[in-house]
Amino acid sequence: MPADTNPAGDIFGGWLMSQMDLAGAIAAVEHAGGRVATVAVEAMSFIAPVRVGDVLCVYTWVERIGTTSIRIGMEAWAKSRSSSARTKVTEGHFIYVALDDQGRKRTIGAVTA
Repeated sequence: MPADTNPAGDIFGGWLMSQMDLAGAIAAVEHAGGRVATVAVEAMSFIAPVRVGDVLCVYTWVERIGTTSIRIGMEAWAKSRSSSARTKVTEGHFIYVALDDQGRKRTIGAVTA
């Protein structure tokens, strides 16, 4: 949306990062078997701008599963509204920690009802 842009018409990096965090959390929840919280962004590289009207696609994969944490790698690609070409716009590595119902760390795979 235009409110998410800088004067040049490019989407703010913070908005893009939030979309990646959402996508990463979905992957982490599926693999951790329940609630997670973002604890770190180990790396994030902005490669190309995203423009208003572009379709953003975020692809994720599990890089490592620890006792209570999970590291998710991801790439974001933008599809231009004026062509079918896709451009890689950013990549990153986010770490999530598994939480129980009280918001405390839990072992991955140990889900409380």
